[in-house]
Order: sequence, then structure tokens, then C-alpha cells
Amino acid sequence: MAAKKILMICGDYCEDYETMVPFQALLAVGHTVHAVCPDKKAGDHIKTAIHDFEGAQTYSEKPGHNFTLNASFADIQVESYDALVVPGGRGPEYLRTYPAVVAMVRHFFEANKPVAAVCHGAQLLAGAGVLKERTCSAYPACRFEVEQAGGTYADIAIDAAYTDGNLVSAPAWPAHPAWIAQFLALLGTTITH
Repeated sequence: MAAKKILMICGDYCEDYETMVPFQALLAVGHTVHAVCPDKKAGDHIKTAIHDFEGAQTYSEKPGHNFTLNASFADIQVESYDALVVPGGRGPEYLRTYPAVVAMVRHFFEANKPVAAVCHGAQLLAGAGVLKERTCSAYPACRFEVEQAGGTYADIAIDAAYTDGNLVSAPAWPAHPAWIAQFLALLGTTITH
């Protein structure tokens, strides 16, 4: 397996698990992952949030970890990356307002490179205009954005993932095993026992 160079676009209050788990898992299998945030540099951190399903009509939110970025947004040459990861949480809501972020996301779709988006990550994809005629899963409250962006919402179980071409998406962090496995397949990563 050739190691891949993966870009992870993060923002304040991205979901804790959806940031930390894929970052660590992809590093663990030998890939390089650069976690960046607009207007921040390597060594800076973002605040994360823990979202849970506790019986209310929507998820609850609690403070998560401070996540340390390991690359500087201003230094990113997007063409040098093989794949993109978009965590969910509240980060994608404001990240889609940055033209440079939108351009980065579009690059991965135009170049047909693997993209993994989870939960509210679909908000960033919708904002980048890359969901037209694509099938994408997301947190159920983001169904409207997927459909308004011209996509088809993949209404799947909370612990399932869906792959459409170069895009693997999932509704929320309970889908990590399926979501990460499908993304590894897109990357050409094989794990043997």
C-alpha cells in the first residue's frame, strides 16, 4: 500500500469524535494527515464539541477536546493532496463561508480524488456546490441542504456509510467503522490479519 497524503479541513466546534478518530485512524495505518483551519497555523488548536443522542429531539452538545492542528492553512497546496476528510459538527456551517475552503473542496471533486464527509460535513459540500446529482448521507437535519444542492440524500442507518464514486459519507460518528473502512477502500488501503 502506498501511503496517501490527506487533507482534513477542520473548524472550531467540529465534532470531537469526527475529528479525532479519523485523524488518528488514518495516521495509524500509515497515511499522512494534515489538519488545517482557516486563519490558523500548525500548533494552533480548535475547540471541538461532543454531540450525543440522549433522547431529545436533536443531539446534545458538550465541550470536547482542544484539537491541535498540525499544518498551516495558508501553506496548503491542495494539488499535492490525494484525499480530503470533512468532519461534522458546527465547523462546516461557517467553513463554507471561506472562498479558499470552498475552492479546496471543489478541487477534490473536480480531480475525482477520494473525499470522506460525515454528519454536518455535507453542509460544506453543499456550500461548495459539489453535490449535484450525487448521493450523500449526512445527519438527518442536513437532508434539506443535500437536496437543495441537487443531491440525493442517502437515508441510511446511523451506523452505516454510503459510497458514491469518490465520495464516502455517513450520518454521524456511530458510523465510524463503516465510514472509515469505505474511505480506506477508496484510498486503496489494504489491511491484512
